[in-house]
Amino acid sequence: MTALLEFKQKVKSIYGRLELYLMPMFKFAVALVYFLWINENMGYLTRLNSIFVIVILALICSILPSGATAFVGFVLMIAHSYALGIEVGAFMLVLILLIAVLFLRFSGGLYPVLICTPLSFAFDVPVLLPIGSGLLGSAFSIFPSTAGVILYYFIRFLRANSETLLNSEMEIIPKIIMMADGLAQNWVMWMTVIAFAAVILLVNLLRTRSFDYAWRIAIIAGGIGYVLIFILEAYYLDIEILIQPLLIQAAISIAVGLVIEFFFFGGDYSRTERLNYEDDEYYYYVKAVPKATVATSKRSVKKFTGQGSLSERVSSDPVVSYEPHPGKESRPVIPISQIAEEAAPVESVDGIDQVDFEKKLEESLKDL
Repeated sequence: MTALLEFKQKVKSIYGRLELYLMPMFKFAVALVYFLWINENMGYLTRLNSIFVIVILALICSILPSGATAFVGFVLMIAHSYALGIEVGAFMLVLILLIAVLFLRFSGGLYPVLICTPLSFAFDVPVLLPIGSGLLGSAFSIFPSTAGVILYYFIRFLRANSETLLNSEMEIIPKIIMMADGLAQNWVMWMTVIAFAAVILLVNLLRTRSFDYAWRIAIIAGGIGYVLIFILEAYYLDIEILIQPLLIQAAISIAVGLVIEFFFFGGDYSRTERLNYEDDEYYYYVKAVPKATVATSKRSVKKFTGQGSLSERVSSDPVVSYEPHPGKESRPVIPISQIAEEAAPVESVDGIDQVDFEKKLEESLKDL
């Protein structure tokens, strides 16, 4: 455990020193993966499928706030939808505007949750998104996560029905009705929305409690709760789901959640202190959980040279003579080491202790 704590402190110290450079790199990586996912699942407009365009857009988003990545993602979705047909592009535009008005308005700037929601499905760990949002965010993470789930399933619907929507013989109204029904009657999507909202509320509620190991209990409860909610919803709606992949996803998400707890919280509950005090108006009951830290050793490097001591260097120094007036007799130059050897030691006066001060005082009084 000590080695893990030292590793954690080293990682945090490195991040603290290089935060100015690491944060743009992290934003670039997330934006690049997000845009690649959009092109892979849509990709109807071939001009936007170039990797150079995606890299340039990701570089621009790396120096801008996280909301820029979400905005560029919306533009890519609308452009690819327009390639399927003008009615599909208009439907996507209206859907994004509704999401921006109804969900993102109350999200409090939690755009990373919206961006990471489709990516959690892409990496086949959807349970991790509500657990991580409940741990690191607030209850308002429900709104951007809901928006991300709706966009993800609508993009999947467009991908599954792209050939039908590209049919020029099909009229506009039937296309709009088909897209509206595909969005409203997608029961798996609404099951996921309910499961995400419930897990975020459950994890955030347990994480903010004052009992011991609140973070770990919240992580485990979130993973188990997600599985149970999905099973109950599938049973109620008579929808067949695969239990084994769901359990594997929950187990992986719980493990990653424990890693998040280690790096972002790491409380040492064995040294918990409970304090109570009061003032003129209130009584205070405080529970203090110290952070799990370890003292890291600082190594000092000393350089040893091959030179000897000062006295040895002085005795070995060559004697240099200086003659200011040529032709005149100059005094002989004596080396410093010879002067130090011939100098007589200073003797201390020991007779001062033998003086009779009382007798001297009596003689002085007689004279008076």
